[in-house]
Parts: sequence; structure tokens; C-alpha cells
Amino acid sequence: MRRLHPIVLSLLLSVTAHAQDWPAYGGDAGGGRYSAATEITPENVGRLAPAWTFHTGEAPRSGSPGSAFENTPILADGKLLVCTPMNRVIALDPASGREQWVFDPKLPADLKPGNGFVCRGVAVWNDTTAPPGSVCSARVVLATLDARVIELDLATGQPCEQFGTHGTIRLAWDIPALYPGEVSLDSPSAILGDTVIVGSAMDDMSRARTPTGAVRALDARTGQLRWQFNPMPDATGSGGANVWAPMSVDAARDVVFLPTAGPSASFYGGERPGDDRFASSVVALRGATGQVVWHFQTTHHDIFDYDVAAQPTLAVLHRDGGDAPVVIVATKAGFVFVLDRETGRPVFPVAERPVPESDVPGEHAAPTQPVPLAPKPLLPQRLTPQDAWGGRAVRSHPVPSADRGAALRGAVHAAQFAGDRSLPVQWRRSELGRGRL
Repeated sequence: MRRLHPIVLSLLLSVTAHAQDWPAYGGDAGGGRYSAATEITPENVGRLAPAWTFHTGEAPRSGSPGSAFENTPILADGKLLVCTPMNRVIALDPASGREQWVFDPKLPADLKPGNGFVCRGVAVWNDTTAPPGSVCSARVVLATLDARVIELDLATGQPCEQFGTHGTIRLAWDIPALYPGEVSLDSPSAILGDTVIVGSAMDDMSRARTPTGAVRALDARTGQLRWQFNPMPDATGSGGANVWAPMSVDAARDVVFLPTAGPSASFYGGERPGDDRFASSVVALRGATGQVVWHFQTTHHDIFDYDVAAQPTLAVLHRDGGDAPVVIVATKAGFVFVLDRETGRPVFPVAERPVPESDVPGEHAAPTQPVPLAPKPLLPQRLTPQDAWGGRAVRSHPVPSADRGAALRGAVHAAQFAGDRSLPVQWRRSELGRGRL
């Protein structure tokens, strides 16, 4: 998509008419995605018409393969903030679509993000100690594909000099990147009080020992590091378990909820025995310290690339005559886990069900996997090799019935860990990503 969809903009205009901001990726810090606007109803929604259209001009800049417009614009202080696949931030007048300012971080020409050119959104932080209307009293927080965190004055789009070095913090990892863009930032940061919490996106299919998926908390005024959380603290032959999806925040409880990815390499776990603890999980951290409050793992010893890919949703469940604060987690498997927000314990029963062993040399699959008994899965839970890989894949790589993922993980094992270079790295990334090995 190279432009904002006009119907989406029409919906946002209705929100504006009621002075309702949409100040965060999920509408609010808890990812509720609820609007109190009442102007649009089931009776008149079919009569919506485009109010205006704005073209970002990104097509010539990011038209290469791997570029996608996945942005959720946010509405704050009368500005509609759009982030393009090349990390340009554009502030629009929501009533007219007129461009107010543009900031271009000028990504490096050799950048090749492992997960493509994507910017899902920006965040906004308000400095309650600054005089209203003063420079950088309201700031746009931009996380970039070349691992920078940049703060901009919401009114003008100019960098906030007090933050980092002339408005920018450059993040570094425990080991050097394999190529420019192996680690990138493509989702909005979480804001908790005066703290900016930053995750990362990672190419977890090109090597086993990737950089760690560290989550960092920065002082929102200065950029100084406050704490860091490593989801794979005991890993020696692995990395990843990063947080590439948007996080959620419960400010009243001083808790940030992390949706973690699977560890590297995605489809082979022989280098990382055990359950991989905080990977493919929801992890609740104390906002002030980064200490773990609780965690719930949705996939043990993930060898299926079953990252928790959706923002955790904070909600209140009306049950047994009372209100129960919960965290709702939807997974790639189509499961929905409903967890107690204070403890992480499942609100509805979860069964640990036996699963097939792996026949890949060196791999020891988890003996059980968690399956929620309620609510029902969002997707059918019967999968055949034909469903997974299609006719071409079945003919080329027969899949043993004992392990539907054996052919896929076995080929990755052969190519990446046994020295067979018959599958080039770029081919592996693209073909494995589409499940067509």
C-alpha cells in the first residue's frame, strides 16, 4: 500500500469531531482499540465517503521487495502522525489532510532489514514537568530500522536536543550484526510514566547465535538507560526471543507486558536445549526496575516460529459477579490465552497436551504444549503437509507423519548447521518465510 486508505481516514475524522485522540498504537496503552466516537453507526457506515487522500510519496523510495505499509496512524494534540516504511514521520491536519511537517531520519543506503522495510507506528510522550506549549513538552518517539531511537518536538517535528545526542540514541547489541539491518526497530516503543521501553526485530533464520533480544528502558527526557531485560539470559548457542510486536502497559500497576518472539534459529533448537524460558511468551516486567513479575509461555522450546506476534490486550472480564483484570493473548496457532493480570495464571483452564517427538538429529522437542480449553481456537487445528507446503513441497521433501515440521526444520539444520551451502541465505529467508521449502 502506498497511500493511506481513504475510508480509514474518514473513520479517524469522526474521532476528531468528538475531540477523541488516538494517542497510542492500540488506541490506549493497553491495546484496547476502543473508540468512544458515536457519529458512525451501523445505519450510516455504508454511506461513508472519502474526506481526503494523502500520498506519502514512498513508492519510489521503498518500492523494493520487502517493503510494506503496516502503519497505524496515531492522533495526538490535533496531529495525525504517520510513519512510512522508510521511517519518515509525517504530521497531517486530520480535518484537511494538509501536511504540517515531515521528519526524515535518512536511513543508510546499504540497510537491508531482515524483516523488511516496515514502520508500524510511533509513540507520543508528554513531559508533565515542562511548561505547556514549550519546546519538546510533547514529543514523538520514533524507533528506526537502523536501531536508533529519536525524539521529535510534536509541534514542529524538530529533534529534541536534550534526548541523547541531538535527539538520537543509537542502540548496540552484544555481538556484531551479520549485515546492516539484521537487528532493527519496526514497532512503536511503549511509554510508561517518563520511561520509553524499546524492543527490536531480528532476522532469526540466518544463523543460530543471533544478538540477544534485549528490551531497554530509556529515560524519556535524556535517553539514559534505566534498565535492560534479556529474554534469553542463559543461552550460549542462541539468541533472539526479541520483542518485535507492540508492547502493552498498565500504568496503575507499573507493569509492561512483553510479547516475545521465538529464539534463534527459528526452526531448529538443537543449540538451545530446554524450554527457552521467556521466549514465545508474555512477560510482565516491573516498569521501574525491569524485574520479572510473571511470565506465561505459549509455546515451549519453539521450533515453529510461533512468536507472540500480537499486542497483548488489557481488559476487564466480568465473571462470577466480579471484575477480573486480565491480559488476552492471541497466538499464531489461533489459540487465545486469557491470563490474570496480577499473576499470569490462566483464567480458563489450559491443558499441557503431549506432542510428537522430533526426528531431526540433535533436536529434542518439548514433550507437551499448552492448549487453552476456552475460548475455542480462532483457526482449525488440523493441518496436513499439503496445507502447510503445497504440492511442490510435498513432492520435493516428503514430510514424515510423525513430525509435520521435520522436513522444514531438517532442511534448515542441514543448510545452517551441517555445512551444506546448497540453500543460499537469502533464498532460505524468503522461501522459509512463505513455508515453501
